[in-house]
Amino acid sequence: MSGGDVPARSRGVIALVADNCTSCMLCARECPDWCIYIDSHKETTPAQAEGGRPRTVNVLDRFAIDYSLCMYCGICVEVCPYDALFWSPEYSYAATGIAELTQERDALGEWLPSVPDSDA
Repeated sequence: MSGGDVPARSRGVIALVADNCTSCMLCARECPDWCIYIDSHKETTPAQAEGGRPRTVNVLDRFAIDYSLCMYCGICVEVCPYDALFWSPEYSYAATGIAELTQERDALGEWLPSVPDSDA
């Protein structure tokens, strides 16, 4: 490893798989810095089978992480039971203002291609 190389398992930013997030709020509740913001709403889906009952599901509206507050502890990644959060080794996300360090759902999803395979 040369001086500028970063190990694949380095903690850089947290990537989000928005489709896996059920808005259970576990990551936000367990975060010691309260830097995760989640908004959702409930929708009712029709019954899957005749005579069945309709289901109520949470729909993710907003998922954001404020990296000006995050201490990169990884508790959110560890507690997520739905594999929605992953460590990416990317670390270069400079901003010109503190408000730009809050990354929204789309930006968090852009880090997914750099997440190393779990068997690495």
